[in-house]
Amino acid sequence: MEQRALGTSALRIAPLALGGNVFGWTADEATSLSLIDAFVERGFSLIDTADVYSTWVEGHQGGESEAIIGRWLKRGGAREKIVIATKVGMDMRKAGKGLSKAHIIQSTENSLRRLGTDYIDLYQAHIDDISVPLEETLEAFASLVKAGKVRAIGASNYVAPRLAEALAVSAKNGWPRFDCVQPNYNLVNRSLFEGALQKLCIDEHLGVIPYYALAAGFLTGKYRSVADLPGSARAGTVAHYLDPRGLDILDELDKIADRLEATPAQIAIAWVMAQPGVTAPIVSATSLAQLQDVMKGAAITLDRKALDRLDRVSA
Repeated sequence: MEQRALGTSALRIAPLALGGNVFGWTADEATSLSLIDAFVERGFSLIDTADVYSTWVEGHQGGESEAIIGRWLKRGGAREKIVIATKVGMDMRKAGKGLSKAHIIQSTENSLRRLGTDYIDLYQAHIDDISVPLEETLEAFASLVKAGKVRAIGASNYVAPRLAEALAVSAKNGWPRFDCVQPNYNLVNRSLFEGALQKLCIDEHLGVIPYYALAAGFLTGKYRSVADLPGSARAGTVAHYLDPRGLDILDELDKIADRLEATPAQIAIAWVMAQPGVTAPIVSATSLAQLQDVMKGAAITLDRKALDRLDRVSA
């Protein structure tokens, strides 16, 4: 399995990441554990989660996804075979939110406890917090790296100017810098990454692990009209993709998938993997069949014809 460097950090990962946002939500615990098993058995390693997963579920407090990963480890999963990426900063209700030093430090301890490990491979600011000076946030992350509790740090949902400012603050103070960026990026949502942010990531040799690589399942092709939405946990997210442009993208994915004897999901994943600067797209699955399908996308190299057609229809 190909291994890609995650920015300039010491971390190396296979070119596909498993999204843990569904663990304990649309994938129950038994399914979640089997998904991790299958992912690792295929030679993949990066599992992305967050402390806030899944506060939106009735009765949940946050940390449910991390706890399931921790139980996978406790059950006998090899720590050295997985790269754990988790995040801090979203609203954890009673446990607070934001990127103050105090909240980051306390949240780290909570995540380590739930994960059942003594270090986090990649610790990410889940969202920018303009109420806290970047110096305070980055100093907190630096102290965690120095203590050996975090191996590398990253940023999710940052815009290019703020990310550039954060890199400058780290350089000025001699602190570890954000080595990885996690943007929302896929065939139907290109503008949040392409342009200034993508250029900055390439110029600064930052790792890029896009989330929503399948646009909440829309790019699998299972949603073709509003009639397909009822009963889906992601209906609200998917609904706004059901426009002429979105349907044209699905039509093109179908054609390319037929030609290459693949599935639309595999082609959508291969397209993200082929984009400049991208290290490993994050994909979620709620069944082994779904995961087996998308993992095959990591082995597909799209030809110029396919890339050009997808670029045009999704522009």
